Amino acid sequence: MMEKTKKKMAQKFEIGDKVAVLDDDISGVVIKVQNNEISVETTDKFVMTFFVNELIKINNSNELSGFFSTQSLGSVLKDKEEPKKRSFVKEKRSRKDEFVLEVDLHIEKLVSSKRGMSNYDILTLQMETAKRQLDFAIKNRMPKVVFIHGVGEGVLKAELDFMLGRYDTISFQDANYQKYGLGATEVYIKQNVK
Repeated sequence: MMEKTKKKMAQKFEIGDKVAVLDDDISGVVIKVQNNEISVETTDKFVMTFFVNELIKINNSNELSGFFSTQSLGSVLKDKEEPKKRSFVKEKRSRKDEFVLEVDLHIEKLVSSKRGMSNYDILTLQMETAKRQLDFAIKNRMPKVVFIHGVGEGVLKAELDFMLGRYDTISFQDANYQKYGLGATEVYIKQNVK
């Protein structure tokens, strides 16, 4: 049965038929039919030889309607089409946006247990951590630091603002609300300050 189908397909191709290669982006006109092999002159004027099962007629789909349904023929040809390339617009990012040091000052992130610590001890540890991280960022020429302090009663934020105000080489503001909410402060470190 399969041999009959192949012979039937081989007989369907005639010199002058427009054909397309199923697994490649090649099409052209049949110039020679010999057994299971079909010679095709491509649209680029090259002569290539293919087996019958690698080709499909593209000029007269009525002859193939007995072998393929119209839908499957359309899907075969659609699959054969070269996929459209997606265009990507690459955003230019400055070096400033490359790395951001985020320092979470919540006490749970700084110590394993706050048991036995007074509010003064907690605030002192948070401020020491903030100062140490800010000095590290300045020393390593990092452009930006984000301190996550939370909303709370605002004591830590007030202390942080006071400490940051004593540095001449930085500027600070509330951090991106969409990313951090209300409980973060963004610090920009000015480089090359004399």
